[in-house]
Amino acid sequence: MGNTDKFEMIAAVYDTPERIQIAKESSDAIRTYLVDAKSKNAIDFGCGTGLVGMNLVNDFHSMLFLDTSQNMINQIKQKISALNIHNADTLCFDFEKESLPNFHADYIFMAQVLLHIHDVELVLSRLFDVLNEGGHVLIVDFNKNEKITSDLVHNGFDQAELAGMMSKIGYRNIQSQTFYTGSKIFMGHDASMFILDSQK
Repeated sequence: MGNTDKFEMIAAVYDTPERIQIAKESSDAIRTYLVDAKSKNAIDFGCGTGLVGMNLVNDFHSMLFLDTSQNMINQIKQKISALNIHNADTLCFDFEKESLPNFHADYIFMAQVLLHIHDVELVLSRLFDVLNEGGHVLIVDFNKNEKITSDLVHNGFDQAELAGMMSKIGYRNIQSQTFYTGSKIFMGHDASMFILDSQK
């Protein structure tokens, strides 16, 4: 995944009040789309320090925190240990480099992760393969923002274009909505965030 080196460096200081607040908004939005999650297995994809997943870990039967940055994973391991959480595991893995053939989940969610992924379609295709039949991928990210130009990240996403790409892959029952607007939350610019729910 893109920008892993950067995340390796900032892992220990990642949990700022602003990121914690946005993670709470994101996890609350994800929670509204969950159905019978207590019996389901989830992957927090591109979990970072687990700010979103930790808010949701008790909503699921089990959760795998997955990230390309080992230092981020180390932060999660400390949290899991400190909080004595028994239904969570961690994995350092890069879906852009290879697929996970023997791995399956009922829910995969990613918050502010897609904008760091170079080949969006490839990764969403590989996640589709990991989903159990009827499973959901939930994406939280920024709406497209023309004010932002960066070589490191996408400048957000058009919800309809993203839904079209996912439909082509095979996702169905795709629905999305903008749920949060904040000041200077995306590379120093005011921005809005959407949540997209899709099913296999």
